[in-house]
Amino acid sequence: MPQGTCVFFLQTNSKQVKTVAVIGASNDRAKFGNKAVRAFLQRGYKVFPVNPNETEVEGLVAFKSIKDLPIRPELVTIYVPPPVLVRLLPDIADKSCDELWLNPGTESTEVLDEVERLGLNAIRACSILGIGVSPATL
Repeated sequence: MPQGTCVFFLQTNSKQVKTVAVIGASNDRAKFGNKAVRAFLQRGYKVFPVNPNETEVEGLVAFKSIKDLPIRPELVTIYVPPPVLVRLLPDIADKSCDELWLNPGTESTEVLDEVERLGLNAIRACSILGIGVSPATL
């Protein structure tokens, strides 16, 4: 599928998604883990930042683990490197999200194999662009 078509598909589907966990959320506004929090907030999503080293991100309570979220997020977007992500995937699968977005730099053969084994609906694309926001504007 051409990249433009994939992004259009994500924008169309994303209108139904209301809750998102941002794994790798950060207080560093230059990092994509922070830009994602701001982009999803701009689009009206209920955002749950996840980072074991933060207590708050962009004024939102940050959770140490996806296991700590009080809800099942409809969408999970990833901003951690593959060696970290592969350890988190079983917990992500336990939350039963509708979509798992693997942003550039988060996938590896090991990650993709584990995603398939766990039966996760993974989308390999930039989630910020997928919701119609340019990271350059954040």
